[in-house]
Amino acid sequence: MNWLLVIGGAMVGAPLRYLTDRAVQSRHDSVFPWGTFTVNVSGCLILGLLTGAATHLQLLLGTGLCGALTTYSTFSYETLRLAETGARLHAAVNVTASVAAGLAAAFAGAALVRV
Repeated sequence: MNWLLVIGGAMVGAPLRYLTDRAVQSRHDSVFPWGTFTVNVSGCLILGLLTGAATHLQLLLGTGLCGALTTYSTFSYETLRLAETGARLHAAVNVTASVAAGLAAAFAGAALVRV
């Protein structure tokens, strides 16, 4: 039964990731990967909100939805591409901002649940 929750969440998370990435990126005329940044920070916020949630909710939304929504591999690839194409400052900002914003979002989500 647990694996069905993960699959259900992933079935929503994967298309949501793609559509969000494309929508956000199309609004920015920049080499910076705003779409990936947005889905990763959003996923961190959701995971922070799920702190202390029931196991079934964690499987559906945490493992399933957020697992498919967020993407460490794309973040790494886009950072590598920025560095290789000479946009080293953008690459450094991507790493720094992604880690800082992701942690801040996770902490904010956890704090919101405790209020």
